[in-house]
Amino acid sequence: MADSFSFEAIGTAWRVDTGAILTSGQRARLLHLAEEYDALYSRFRTDSRVTALAAAGGSLPLPPHGAELGRLLRTLYDLTDGGVSPLVGDPLTALGYDVGYSLTPTRPPAPARAWDDVLTWTDEGLTLQEPAILDIGAAGKGQLVDLMLEYLSAEGHEDVIVDASGDMRRAGEGTITVALEHPYDPSSAIGAVSLGTGALCASASNRRVWGDGLHHVLDARTGRSVDTVVATWALAADAMTADGLCTALFLTDPTDLAEAFAFDYVLMYSDGRARCSAPLAGALFS
Repeated sequence: MADSFSFEAIGTAWRVDTGAILTSGQRARLLHLAEEYDALYSRFRTDSRVTALAAAGGSLPLPPHGAELGRLLRTLYDLTDGGVSPLVGDPLTALGYDVGYSLTPTRPPAPARAWDDVLTWTDEGLTLQEPAILDIGAAGKGQLVDLMLEYLSAEGHEDVIVDASGDMRRAGEGTITVALEHPYDPSSAIGAVSLGTGALCASASNRRVWGDGLHHVLDARTGRSVDTVVATWALAADAMTADGLCTALFLTDPTDLAEAFAFDYVLMYSDGRARCSAPLAGALFS
């Protein structure tokens, strides 16, 4: 790669590699895309649009990419029988994963409210019938990866990798090999996959852990942290879809998701077993 740009955004580390030099204007635009997205959706910012909505409910107009996010989240909500939900923000906050990162639960686990009771999400925007804390973390980081890569492609960059701490999308010829980090040992891998033009996203329940059995991957149906799956990987055409599928794989069988999506996957369970799609563009290590 001819150029590399590293920065912090939406609470994580990013790296953008390109086959041609990035201009100062292009770098600035990537940072602006991240700031726009964070100012809209972050429930950890007191000045975000989502935080304002949480205080009183009401309506929030969204940019065009908001419609794509809403459709994906609704599909995942339906396929997981409500397990994946943007209304999981309230249960997460109650368990201590709140705006101040108190990491102190204020009440026992409780289910998220039902989508149709509280939330309307259309192509124009979303409406909350009552105050609620939205959390689009199931697919939001992946969508921001897509927005950055699509911007650079429109700018004429043909060879690009946008990597948000393991959630990545690539455009270009050939393939690269990506190791699948072991969730219990960052120095080792459970396997490797080949990534061509497309996206690879990962999620692990050990990344944000606090208390006994508490982590950020909740089942919205119960409000409890998932304890059967510890890590997921998904390969799809775009990062928003791959990111959303990573979350959904904690909550439902891959065959349920295959009804609506074309993807490859790797799962690691809490008992150490691993499972992958067949065929997989890669291999699991024994």
